Formats: sequence, C-alpha cells, structure tokens
Amino acid sequence: MNATKSNPRTAFLLGVGLDKLHNESREWLSTIAFWKDETKFFARILKKKDFKNHTTSEYGKILNNLDKVHADLFDYLSDDIIAHEKLLARLIKGEKGIADEDYREQHHKLSSRMDTFTNDFRVFKKMVFGYVTAL
Repeated sequence: MNATKSNPRTAFLLGVGLDKLHNESREWLSTIAFWKDETKFFARILKKKDFKNHTTSEYGKILNNLDKVHADLFDYLSDDIIAHEKLLARLIKGEKGIADEDYREQHHKLSSRMDTFTNDFRVFKKMVFGYVTAL
C-alpha cells in the first residue's frame, strides 16, 4: 500500500470553497490597509520624538527607513492580492487556461507571505515601541 503524507494546510485549502478564499484575500487587504495606517502613526511618533530631543539617533533613522520599506512592501503585497482576486474573477467566469488548482496554489503562497510579513511587522512594532519608550 502506498501511503503519501500530505501537507495539512494544502489539504485544507483544497477543501475550502472559493468564497472562503476570496474572503480571506479581502481580509488580507483590510489588514494591509490597517498596517499602512500604523506605519504612518509610527512615522509621526518617531518624528515628534526626534524633534523633541533635537537629535536624530542612528536607531531612529533605521526605524524610519524600515517604516518606509514596510510601506513599499505593503503596496507590493496589496498589488499581488488584487491580481490574485482578478485571477479568481477570471476563474469564476470560466476563462480557458485558468485552473482552480493554480488559484489555490497562488492563494497558499500569498497566505505564507502574509504569515511571514505579519511576524516581521510585529518585530518592527516592538522595535518602535522599545525605542520610543527608551527616549
């Protein structure tokens, strides 16, 4: 008997309806919009702290640069999710050459990117909070 091990997450995605995957994509876009607002808030805090102290530390500059990098990454990630949603629309319309499996595979990759980015952004936020409270 040939037994194969399957990835539970992949197996889960294959059983999920496209409407659920669509909703997850919409949630990602909402999360990214919230993160964008947070980075704007962090930028304001960092600027106020620097003006207050009349100095700009190297660490503060690094955090400001990371803030800008995150803003750019949010845009790239949002663009990829929007393209993913457009692929879903084409799939639902029954456009030739588009397979359900391709959409699900792309969704899984985006999900993995969101997980990684969520963890990275949490680390960034801890750095900002640590820096601001130390001033």
